[in-house]
Amino acid sequence: MNLRTLRYFVAIADAGSFTAAAAALSVAQPALTRQVRDLEAELGVQLLQRGARGVRLTQGGATLYESARRMLAEAARVRLQLGGDGAATDSTVVLGVSPTLTRVLLPGVFERCHRHLAGVRLAVREAFTPQLVEGLERGHVDMAVVTNPQPHRALAFEPLLAEPFALITPASRGMPPVVPLSSLARVPLLMTRLHRGIVEGSLAPLGGRLNVEAEFDSVDAIRELVLQGRWATLMPVSVFKEPRAGTVRLSEISGAQLHRMLVLATRVEQAQSPALAVVRDLVRAEAARLAAVGVFSFGAGVA
Repeated sequence: MNLRTLRYFVAIADAGSFTAAAAALSVAQPALTRQVRDLEAELGVQLLQRGARGVRLTQGGATLYESARRMLAEAARVRLQLGGDGAATDSTVVLGVSPTLTRVLLPGVFERCHRHLAGVRLAVREAFTPQLVEGLERGHVDMAVVTNPQPHRALAFEPLLAEPFALITPASRGMPPVVPLSSLARVPLLMTRLHRGIVEGSLAPLGGRLNVEAEFDSVDAIRELVLQGRWATLMPVSVFKEPRAGTVRLSEISGAQLHRMLVLATRVEQAQSPALAVVRDLVRAEAARLAAVGVFSFGAGVA
């Protein structure tokens, strides 16, 4: 068992399939399959359950997954302390985050960096995915958590998790917890341009349509208008996971799989400094923690 094998195993578990992990890692899928098979043989336990929809962790796989993440983070931390390949230990990593994720993801990532990485300064740039991709291309951003990015030859993408969209309405409307797709056309919505594009792209093959009253490229403005009790929106569930008590209802849409894919993006030709490797591991760990407590899914989870 070595660090590369553990890194491959974690990537497969995070992506949910060998195909997605192979694309994110730029590794041939047969090589990933062979690595996992060898790891299972070495440990004497099945780690992944294969199915038509991808892979799931077995009980033994879940145990290894948590340990592997800790080992990879510790290895990256040691590389950083030793200076890696001559890299300076006093360095800055610029992390790009979308407006829907800054409030949710950034506090935990910052605290982890502050506690564990004395030689690294974390700088954050908040923007929507198109602007973050441009920032990566131009070298203004070192790493970014983006939403449903288009394939890009200059960028490497690592899937983090899939997050469902919810119909968010004022609680006073009494919207049921599950709303049929056909009802969306009757609900006036405020939406960002990015989220509208993702949702309408999923609805087009199903003949579904939205009733968008206005497009605001401001998540905070939409959130505030919904919390004031007059408007509704379709947004990822994490955006409204801790609203004012009892003011809004998060409803699941039946008849369609509406979700966004959160992806960790870096430049392909970028020098993989020890500092960048450590911050990447911390982002992965914080995203996994938030997912485990239900922040990115329906339910009552809070960070």
